[in-house]
Amino acid sequence: MAQKPAGLIVTGINQTPDSRAILEDVDCPIVQIMEIGPSPVDMMIGFSHFDASKAAISHLLAQGYRQIGFLGARMDPRVQRRLEGYRAAMNEASLFDPRLVVTTAVPTSVTLGGTLFADLLAKAPDIEAVFCVNDDLALGALFECKRRHMSVPEQMAIVGFNDLEFVSSSVPPLTSVRTNRYEMGRTAATMVIEALEGKRPEQPVVDLGFSVIQRQSSMRRT
Repeated sequence: MAQKPAGLIVTGINQTPDSRAILEDVDCPIVQIMEIGPSPVDMMIGFSHFDASKAAISHLLAQGYRQIGFLGARMDPRVQRRLEGYRAAMNEASLFDPRLVVTTAVPTSVTLGGTLFADLLAKAPDIEAVFCVNDDLALGALFECKRRHMSVPEQMAIVGFNDLEFVSSSVPPLTSVRTNRYEMGRTAATMVIEALEGKRPEQPVVDLGFSVIQRQSSMRRT
């Protein structure tokens, strides 16, 4: 703050009370990105991680899967909201089972995805599908299926999150939740620039939404 920034783009909405007080005292435009909430410091752009996760599970349920696992890493507030969305969707279908949830505070990686998926299979060998909180974990789960000679999606459906470039090139291509991150960054920068020019948005909170991009890894089984 001593450097008097012209504008700030801040990731997330879970600032501590002290951090929020500092941001509220800064005399510059501020955009919080990556999610939305009811009380922006100034402006906000993102999407609901709860709703996005719930939509991913609803997709798997619509495909006929019932034993759906959850893999989570790092477990920051946004990942926690994805877990809440998973739990809500499974509870609404009367299918929630704590055995199906495997999480860790360890930073995410492809290798970790394989390890967590192996842990999930050990706890719940009857699972039919798995929702991963990001595409790294989903790719790791896919690799672990290959190591175990498990056919995807015939024996295991996999869904990731973020729709990174590699998921459409995997074999099979991975279903994932697209979160419009490029557009989020571009629009956040535009919001700061326009605010500096005196053009404040009519709506301080911008919901960019999300899309469940359906690919072969979660197609209905025959």
